Amino acid sequence: MSFFQDKVVVITGGSDGIGKALIEALIPLGAKVATCGRSHDKIYKLQVEYAQVMLHAVACDISIEEECRRFIDSTIETFGRIDILINNAGISMRALFTDCDTKVTRKVMEINFLGAVYCTKYALPSILENKGTIVGVSSTAGYRGLPGRSAYSASKFALQGWLESLRTEMLHSGVHVMWVCPGFTASNIRLAALDSHGVARGETVLNEGSLMTADECAHHILKAIRRRKRTLVLTLLGKVTVLINKMAPSLADRLTYKHYYNKKGEFVK
Repeated sequence: MSFFQDKVVVITGGSDGIGKALIEALIPLGAKVATCGRSHDKIYKLQVEYAQVMLHAVACDISIEEECRRFIDSTIETFGRIDILINNAGISMRALFTDCDTKVTRKVMEINFLGAVYCTKYALPSILENKGTIVGVSSTAGYRGLPGRSAYSASKFALQGWLESLRTEMLHSGVHVMWVCPGFTASNIRLAALDSHGVARGETVLNEGSLMTADECAHHILKAIRRRKRTLVLTLLGKVTVLINKMAPSLADRLTYKHYYNKKGEFVK
């Protein structure tokens, strides 16, 4: 029998990318899935796609605490409990700090960090009762600050620090807390990334076809949940980045600069 058979799994940001891939992987494994997303149209499309199974899909802006509370409460009303919470919803940005409105930093922090805090706060009593799992989908930007992604990096640093605190608090409760760093994954996160004024850029600077697929990423995340991993850094580049930043931070500064700037000192990535 599947580890996920009859488990109630909550996935934020399930209408696209990694979140949707997690749903696609979990439904055949017998999980009872609840998800949310900001787009009413995408949530409706999910409901139609999975009309033959019990998928609880709700339109929800996780940057708003009351909407998170309603989403979690409705999940418990629907399924009776929560076993696993995957805080996946997130947004990126691409703009140098000198050019960036402060509202961009606020918005990214509210979605990437506070959204996870809100959902976890309201799901925690049920997760404690069922000795379940709390997951944060982070990034290598949570270990190494990246130029042009200052707000994104800050949000992921905050997420990982908070999860580490929570993991320690939950150490003898039976609750498993972990975070995963997928690295660059083929999704629409770069298309939706905010510019300096908080508007979606609608473009990507990467070759999306060469990146790890969302399906592959979802497979690794579910495997890590089963094995109760503490952390998971998926790509070789991510592992090297974390190691160099820890062992030789000044070298990491120079290598990171070289990666994101051209020889003329122009920010290009």
